[in-house]
Amino acid sequence: MDYAYPCILTPDEDERGSSFVVSFPDVPEAITGARTREESLLLAEDALVVALSMYVDADEDVPTPSAPAGGQELIILPPHTAAQLALYTALRRQNKSISDLARSLGIRESKARRLLNFSRPSPLDHVLTALRALDRTLVVRDGAESGRTPARAATG
Repeated sequence: MDYAYPCILTPDEDERGSSFVVSFPDVPEAITGARTREESLLLAEDALVVALSMYVDADEDVPTPSAPAGGQELIILPPHTAAQLALYTALRRQNKSISDLARSLGIRESKARRLLNFSRPSPLDHVLTALRALDRTLVVRDGAESGRTPARAATG
């Protein structure tokens, strides 16, 4: 799955002037905004990561991103966050628990839990090792921005 979610930027006029509200059709919990379009897009990535981490914390399926519709921007998740979400999704699809993962990796369960901790993530190579244990991998590709305003460099 590509971890790039379309968002909608809606201009908002109020007594303090103009601003933008950012929402995500696939992740309704992720809402943010700011005075400028650029700042709104920067904040959108953070709002999206926090909202998706709530799905993990609640042990719910992570929403699959839809194709962007006309006028929507894509917010591309950092590679580390994408790797964690891929690991979580693989565990759910294979009906495996954190305990199962810890056993297959030969690590303590607490260390396996940290692989899915979005606020204090484990090193990326540890998450990739866990993905390989589930017969999954993470593919990173680069590409042109196609003239759109970048939300933030995905450096993970």
